[in-house]
Amino acid sequence: MTNGYHSFLGLAFMSLCLIQSVSTSDVYIVYLGLKDVQDHILTSNYHLNLLSGVFQRKEDAKQSMVYSYKQSFSGFSAKINSTQAATLAEMEGVVSVFKSRILRLHTTRSWDFMGLNLNPTADKSNPLQLTHGDNTIVGIFDTGIWPESKSFHEEPNMHPIPRTWKGKCVSGQNFNPKKACNLKLIGARYYLEGYEQEHGTLNTSETTEYRSPRDAIGHGTHTASIAVGSTVKTASFFGFGQGTARGGAPRARLAVYKVCWEDGKCSEADILAAFDDAISDGVDVISASFGSPPPLLPFYNSSTVIGSFHAMQKGISVIFSAGNNGPDPSVVQNVAPWSTCVGASSIDRNFPTRILVDNSLFVTGESFNTELIEAKLVVARRYFRGGICKMDKWRNKSATGAVILCFSIQGPVEIEDAEVAVWLANATGLIFVNSPTRQYVEVDIIPTIRIDMIQGTKLNNYLSQSITNQTKVRIFPSKTVIKQSPAPVVADFSSRGPSSISPDILKPDISAPGISILAAWPPGISPTSTDIDERSVEWNFQSGTSMSCPHVSGVVALLKSVHPDWSPAAIKSAMMTTAYKTDINRDTILSGGTNEESSPFDIGAGHLNPLKAMDPGLVYDTKADDYILFLCNNGYTKDQIKRITGTTVTCPKEHTTNANLNYPSITVFSLQSTMTIKRTVRNVGYKKTSIYFASIVSPNGVEVTVWPRILCFSYFSDESSYYVTLKPQKLSQGRYDYGEIVWSDGYHTVRSPLVVCVDTATLASAVDDQYSEALDQPVAGA
Repeated sequence: MTNGYHSFLGLAFMSLCLIQSVSTSDVYIVYLGLKDVQDHILTSNYHLNLLSGVFQRKEDAKQSMVYSYKQSFSGFSAKINSTQAATLAEMEGVVSVFKSRILRLHTTRSWDFMGLNLNPTADKSNPLQLTHGDNTIVGIFDTGIWPESKSFHEEPNMHPIPRTWKGKCVSGQNFNPKKACNLKLIGARYYLEGYEQEHGTLNTSETTEYRSPRDAIGHGTHTASIAVGSTVKTASFFGFGQGTARGGAPRARLAVYKVCWEDGKCSEADILAAFDDAISDGVDVISASFGSPPPLLPFYNSSTVIGSFHAMQKGISVIFSAGNNGPDPSVVQNVAPWSTCVGASSIDRNFPTRILVDNSLFVTGESFNTELIEAKLVVARRYFRGGICKMDKWRNKSATGAVILCFSIQGPVEIEDAEVAVWLANATGLIFVNSPTRQYVEVDIIPTIRIDMIQGTKLNNYLSQSITNQTKVRIFPSKTVIKQSPAPVVADFSSRGPSSISPDILKPDISAPGISILAAWPPGISPTSTDIDERSVEWNFQSGTSMSCPHVSGVVALLKSVHPDWSPAAIKSAMMTTAYKTDINRDTILSGGTNEESSPFDIGAGHLNPLKAMDPGLVYDTKADDYILFLCNNGYTKDQIKRITGTTVTCPKEHTTNANLNYPSITVFSLQSTMTIKRTVRNVGYKKTSIYFASIVSPNGVEVTVWPRILCFSYFSDESSYYVTLKPQKLSQGRYDYGEIVWSDGYHTVRSPLVVCVDTATLASAVDDQYSEALDQPVAGA
């Protein structure tokens, strides 16, 4: 560290880089990699000295400093201008300098649906049923916590807080640690400096925000309840979804890191500070339901990538949401291979709502309608110009006593816009017509029934034939039903792959429930989070990959409690290779938004199967050093990699494929000629002596050979490698096809998706061009 400090002084004085802070300053993150020394004070002083090199006075540098990341890795954030940032980036020892961005936020039935029955009469022979995640610690990076919720009360007979825990509950506005924290909620911190530097001082007098770990949005309480909520009987939302609510690991401990504030905004400077603390505090799992849509930045310019890498180095599993920008391809977020990326899918619970028109026409939709509604049914054009249900199209006519029929494709219009417009017109209710692949029920500000295009067309045609314009409609209270529809189905909003920055690593990794999930909610926040909604609830329905992420986090906590020696990569492998490929009817899982069979880019390796993941048979393990080639391929220099990993490396002169990373899936984004890929598996089954046989489903137009076809394991040899040779057999220009490689010992089934993009047409075209050029050359002696 001393040599780096002297080098920085030399650079500073030689360049006379005494730069004044200007009004156009922004918060930048200066990342320095793995810590050189363990002394926090020395590390912070080094950060300040480094920052002082771009200021005239050390006091100005102190005022500019936002955070010093000094516990789990080295770096700092500061409010500086672009010139100062560029100067810092050139200093020795600096891995990267990047502007702090604002990232965005992206259950009673879901655990039963996945076969994880956690009630006291469950199967005692399964270790997952015995531990319930006891003594594992899950860190939730989100909007905070509502500690009074029953989901965060202590479970009966909980053990003392693990001695490995070094975190704390901090006090703050409306948050008393002595009352809020217990054997369940063992840690609570909040991070505001980065947010305030970019948005000004938090105004708690005019908003409902709290300068403390207390949740003012509801999102953090909801996600924490899904992951580790305690068992609570008779939970429901106005009677809907009634049952026993609990998290995936109800006896796991909860540590809250509030990094997201008003409107779901999360500063990267705050996020990296939370990673620094959480890793040092001793969490086992980190669950983060936020991200930023493409274009994705280089990995060394992302706080979530940096933080999750150092967490992985310490054996901490980091789970991210995939984003809510689907169903278009290549919009998936949080794609680093050392973290787990989760897509969203449905469960087998619906809320059918019957609609009767003039006592003669029945249609069925979905909603959370609690009362019988009797009104007149009208088309949208009577109250909105062009039949477009938007506020700016309202004709200023009152729709009192009317239920308005709106079509999503007229406009087009989103359901949220239609709700507000119809509420503004003072209508009694809304029937919203949308594609059948985009049907999922949410909590609304006005009674809203969702129906598909076929039924919507029936209603519209019926109304067009009406003579009196006095069509009567009766909308009956909704019901809760289970096992009456295909599930899971990939949510239409769930962000799809391939990864736009590393297409040779399959993302998302896996899918989990993320549609209409019931979980804890702060009673001081309306279920729609709007001022016009005066309802107060303790449980609320939410949808998004934000909800699917903590489902996986809860299962990871369970696996950690049963297999404390498993690495984050081994745990991810166990979940991926045992995931469901089919729905409850044993049909291929459908892709919402397209109504076609899902692909690995929709659902990753499949839908989460917690019980099978506990005993996967074989795992693909990956250590921190195994990611070095990946870092080389993604633009890191050998000096940067040394600072990040603490390992001296030599990167190949040319880019090589990341397909050789020992990942549970195999993805080749440009197969032009025959190539061979290596994988290594470790036997973690209860039988140390076992034999696995390979079976192959080849992608269309690809010849796949696996050697050897038999893997043998014993007490003396628990690891074995195999090779996969891929040979293109067709002329194709960038088309993805899908297959799989499955290893089985007769009991375990270890399945790896095989995704290949054959790109031989481009190569053939280049050869043809070269041949044409050769023909055009004059012949010697002619």
